[in-house]
Amino acid sequence: MAGPREQAPLPPGLAAWLDDAAHGLDTAADDATAVLPRLGDAGLFRIGVPVALGGSGGDVTDAVRAVAAVSERSLAAGFVFWGQRTFIEYLLQSPNEGLRARLLPALLEGRRAGATGLSNAMKFLAGFEELQLKASAADRALRIDGKLPWVTNLQPTGFDVAAAVEGAGDDPAFIVSLSSDDDGVSRSADLDLMALRATSTAAIKIDDARVGAERILHPDAHAWLPKVRPAFLGLQCGMSIGLARSALTETEAKLRSGRDVLAEPFAAISAELADLHARLARGLAAAVFETEPSLLFRLRIRLAEVVAEAVQLELCASGGAAYLTQPGAGIQRRLRESAFVPVVTPSLVQLKTALAAHPRVAAVGAVA
Repeated sequence: MAGPREQAPLPPGLAAWLDDAAHGLDTAADDATAVLPRLGDAGLFRIGVPVALGGSGGDVTDAVRAVAAVSERSLAAGFVFWGQRTFIEYLLQSPNEGLRARLLPALLEGRRAGATGLSNAMKFLAGFEELQLKASAADRALRIDGKLPWVTNLQPTGFDVAAAVEGAGDDPAFIVSLSSDDDGVSRSADLDLMALRATSTAAIKIDDARVGAERILHPDAHAWLPKVRPAFLGLQCGMSIGLARSALTETEAKLRSGRDVLAEPFAAISAELADLHARLARGLAAAVFETEPSLLFRLRIRLAEVVAEAVQLELCASGGAAYLTQPGAGIQRRLRESAFVPVVTPSLVQLKTALAAHPRVAAVGAVA
């Protein structure tokens, strides 16, 4: 029977390190600062970035495949990868060429962390919550105040983070790049997560931070966010693809141990996972998700369900051994990882709520 793992675009040294480090990355923050440079040294952040900008070429579908390959071995590392690569995508799609030129080289090398703080913005556009950052006019700048309660890849060595800000006065909401070096920007201690501990996930408090036009990723959040939403969600789907593939690989290895009854559901889930990945890649390549985001929402929902089915299938294939510290460490980690997939923004509840309210989900102003 053919295995579900596709050829991963990972150097052998990185793949081996991820396999060895996966448990620790999930349960402790000891190696949190090691993930970013490891991925950067392997050239993963250059995937899908134009060669003229320092990348290795390709498009966002290649980046999704790379996120899946990393997530297959460690969802914590895949989560960090998603945050970094999504921030890079914001720079690629920003009209601010100066900001891109300043920030991109260090991000591609993994010397500087990039974080996507736009979860609040996604929920704001769907009508789920207000923007948590507010702007007011200051001398030749904008003053920004507020808090982002949950942001990943806030490396303690330094980071840049994208955030949506309510405009001053009658100005529209806009997208800004804030820096850990800015006066008024402070990071909390790491959040006390159940898993994915080495992801440098924390809260950010912004108190009288001053920024000028050179830091604006885009001046109109409502116009721009639907354009970057496909990459935001598509790269996130790579995490689900990788985790599901890992569970299926482990399941396949156990089918020869008197558990042949699981062969049929294994084949069905494997086939559907491959089909969902192909549909995601086609949609991203054709840019259909910009005008038909409901298609992407449904893919994200179904991939989360496939993750749960794949991990439960692995649990059945493992039997009682899954409850032993060893040899059950792998399935126990994947169970913890799979618990995160339904709740990461946009959560399945938010996506389903958006689809119920707007079955086609208008291209502008309805993001979960």
